[in-house]
Amino acid sequence: MSKVNTGKELQSLREELISKYDSTKTRIRICSTGCRARGALKIRDAFHKEIKNKNLTSKVEIVETGCQGLCAYAPVVSIDPAGIFYGKLTEKDVPAIIESVANKGKATAPRCPSGEPNRDDAVQRLCYTENKKIYPEIKQIPFFKSQNKIVLRNCGYINPTSLNDYIRRNGYAAIAKVLTGMKPEDVIDEVIKSGLRGRGGAGFPTGLKWKFASEAKRSPPSETSGGGYKSVDKYFICNGDEGDPGAFMDRAVLEGDPHSVIEGMMIGAYAIGANHGYIYVRAEYPIAVEYSTLAVNLARESGLLGENIIGSGFNFDITIKQGAGAFVCGEETALMASIEGKRGMPRPRPPFPAESGLWGKPTVINNVETLANIPYIILESGNAYASLGTKGSKGTKVFALAGRVKNTGLVEVPMGITLRQIIFEMGGGIEREKEFKAVQMGGPSGGCLPAKHLDTPIDYETIKEAGAIMGSGGMIVMDNTTCMVDIARYFLDFVQKESCGKCVPCRIGTKRMLEIVTRFTEGKAQTGDIEKLQKLAESVRDTSLCGLGQTAPNPVLSTIQYFRDEYESHLRDKFCPSGVCKGLFRYEIDVEKCTGCGLCLKNCPAQAIEGNKKQPHKIIQDQCETCGICVEKCRFNAISPKPLKPVGSVK
Repeated sequence: MSKVNTGKELQSLREELISKYDSTKTRIRICSTGCRARGALKIRDAFHKEIKNKNLTSKVEIVETGCQGLCAYAPVVSIDPAGIFYGKLTEKDVPAIIESVANKGKATAPRCPSGEPNRDDAVQRLCYTENKKIYPEIKQIPFFKSQNKIVLRNCGYINPTSLNDYIRRNGYAAIAKVLTGMKPEDVIDEVIKSGLRGRGGAGFPTGLKWKFASEAKRSPPSETSGGGYKSVDKYFICNGDEGDPGAFMDRAVLEGDPHSVIEGMMIGAYAIGANHGYIYVRAEYPIAVEYSTLAVNLARESGLLGENIIGSGFNFDITIKQGAGAFVCGEETALMASIEGKRGMPRPRPPFPAESGLWGKPTVINNVETLANIPYIILESGNAYASLGTKGSKGTKVFALAGRVKNTGLVEVPMGITLRQIIFEMGGGIEREKEFKAVQMGGPSGGCLPAKHLDTPIDYETIKEAGAIMGSGGMIVMDNTTCMVDIARYFLDFVQKESCGKCVPCRIGTKRMLEIVTRFTEGKAQTGDIEKLQKLAESVRDTSLCGLGQTAPNPVLSTIQYFRDEYESHLRDKFCPSGVCKGLFRYEIDVEKCTGCGLCLKNCPAQAIEGNKKQPHKIIQDQCETCGICVEKCRFNAISPKPLKPVGSVK
């Protein structure tokens, strides 16, 4: 596209793109990022081939999008303008979909007898189904129904590699509004009004962070600042170093709508007076790196990034920096050290980055989700954003729903929604009809909340009081087959390996905590170990240098608080009630529940199950390897872990 020189030219381009866009044309939007792992690109190719064979090229368009949210149904497509959603597709399903598209209003594929509400233009066997009810339309599906998409407004709808797609949907209108009619202090005031807090985990007010950086004393620009950029005296950084296990919110935004992040950075840079920025994204996200790099290049080539942006005199450019995957580099000061070419290790504060950050210059660091909110706030007003959410936690929050829940994926919901609404209404409840046990919030630095907190509203303060943290938005659901002691061990092992080792409490404390928890999982814990573990966890929390060490004990403290009985069972009875810790249980079949269906016998790799058809089966204990496959295959919950010895007999 040609270079955009003024705000008026940008608006004219947008109007032209809108006028040429035929909203009545059939568009098949296919997730081509995360769904690639399930064969989305082969399905895309099959669509192109079928469309060509049916001579529908002028009538049907394929749009490759980012994540559409409902990852449990991958690979997914949505059909516009009909608003139909299909999931769990294979290449064999493509002809039926194209046939239904070509014959709008005519039933062309067999319908499920229970299919209500009904649509003649939908291949109903491919539609979302819940409790034997079919939901052809996206707006009907419970997973999508309660969402309020601000951050994800374009994800799953536009082609993330197309600048025109973004501009047509009001892209770069916010920065044009800022550069043609707002002072830096006006921008900051609007963000303060919005009540937006950092979505990276700490929840610090975004507007205040910008205000502090804008007021920071400018150091005299040197001939070249760090990295070789001339006359840079302030920096603006996007933190895309998402490292929490089970979290993929920031990745999805960078893959599905990278220009919204760039625009948010530009607005922030204008507000604080920065003229260079970095998008720090982990190298393990190759699509995010590719799309972010492409978006920066397209914006620069079109005159929306670089020198004299849309004729305003404002200069700002962006460099993509790939992180090597160190979890600690998600911490602000460690991230800046990494950009500077040093080992990613945190430093004491003060001074804070807003005063002395990258190469000693005032620096603002916001995460991906935070920045994707900014264009909306500028265009719709801070008050409009503040009308969503709760008194202390405004707006919406994106969560990555993972674990033992039926509908895994991305959801964006207003602050204040309850855990029950997300897990059971949107998430569809616990898979395999198991019992909910806990939800891990905040990643390795978070905590595990039990069933009694399901009706807890989600906001920064309430979640913290309950024993977890909002974090960046990871939400891992666990059922009654999850051992909470083993969960604490898993997250401790993660943070211990990711500790940079700079401070003693984190370097040594997390190692000693891991040793104690491991003793529990091996049946070697001793009297007093629970108290010793709790005291050590509190010491690490209170004395570590950075957020990694300060929050590393959270999984331990929360599991002791809510699931102390499991620690005591591992200690006193040498028994893992969930059947996870090897050597601390054996499996038994409940003859009252067993129907003799034979699934466990058929799938047992050790041939440790015997029994006749339609008769209760039995486990041959000497051969059983306690692998758990029989438990997974049993549809009647007839197999459960039992103590190796009578409870209370172990001294």
